[in-house]
Amino acid sequence: MYLFLAFLLVPIIEIALFIQVGGLIGLWPTLAIVVLTAVLGTVLVRTQGRMALGQLQRSFAELDDPTEPLAHGAMILLSGALLLTPGFFTDAVGFALLIPGFRMAVFRYLKSKVKVTQFQMGPGPGFQNTKAPFDRDGVIDGEFTEVRPRKNPSKPSKWVEGPPEH
Repeated sequence: MYLFLAFLLVPIIEIALFIQVGGLIGLWPTLAIVVLTAVLGTVLVRTQGRMALGQLQRSFAELDDPTEPLAHGAMILLSGALLLTPGFFTDAVGFALLIPGFRMAVFRYLKSKVKVTQFQMGPGPGFQNTKAPFDRDGVIDGEFTEVRPRKNPSKPSKWVEGPPEH
C-alpha cells in the first residue's frame, strides 16, 4: 500500500513543483537546474560511494558488523537513483541522503524497527568440516600430493618445445 502511494504521490508532487518553479523562473532555467542537480549528484554519489565502500572493506577486514556500512551504501545508491530522476522533490530527498548525519538518523530509525535474531560470520551450521584450518599452536592443517621425479630428467617435456612447424 505504501509503495502504491509513493508511485502515485511522487509524480504528482514533481509535476506541481515543475509548474510552480517553471512559472517563477521560466522553462530554460528550470531545465538547467534539473540537469545541474543530476551532474552534481553524480559527482557527490561517486565520492560518497567510494568512502562507503572503504568503510565496508574496513569492517570486513576488522571482522566488525558490516550492517552500518552496508546500509550507508544502500542509501547512497538510492540517493544516486533519486538524483538522476528529473524533479525537485526527488533531488531534495537524494541530496538529503548524501548528508552523513541524515543517513545516520535514517539508519537508527530503521535499526529500531528491525529485530536481528541471529548474526553469524563464516561458514553456516551445515558446514561439515568444523575444525579450524590452523590452531593456536602454529600447526596448519593441509593436504599434499607427492610429486615423483621423471625417469629421464635430461629430456625436456613436450610443452616447452613450442608448436610444431609446418
